[in-house]
Amino acid sequence: MSGFLGRYEYQMDPKGRVSLPAAFRRGEENGRFVLLQWEPPYLTLFPEDAWTTVQERILEHRRSPDAGRFLRQITSNAAEVSPDKQGRILIPSWLQEAAGLDGTVLLVGAIDRVEIWSPERFEEAVPDEPQDFRELASQIFG
Repeated sequence: MSGFLGRYEYQMDPKGRVSLPAAFRRGEENGRFVLLQWEPPYLTLFPEDAWTTVQERILEHRRSPDAGRFLRQITSNAAEVSPDKQGRILIPSWLQEAAGLDGTVLLVGAIDRVEIWSPERFEEAVPDEPQDFRELASQIFG
């Protein structure tokens, strides 16, 4: 089965390293990822294949002045990361600050990518009360 699924809580160490769940490491063959914040308040960890698709979209829009400024902002704050021998990735300090990460970190599988959240910000953004997604669920699951 492919894709990133589930949610995992890990402690970020003082150096800014956090373990990737074994299931997420198995989901990426070569272990190379791009980490960035394109939508606050969380970070997105793209495996190399998914990032290639995003990169192609970036190149399609680069010539537009507004898109160029946005893309420059996004790519200048991106970082290439690879798990170390213990399966940890290093989250640069500027990205930790942007996502409000400190201590416990929540890693959420989002099928083709992984979202990295502060648990508190995740609970604010994704409330426990069920929303009425029946129509969307019907379209997705049949």
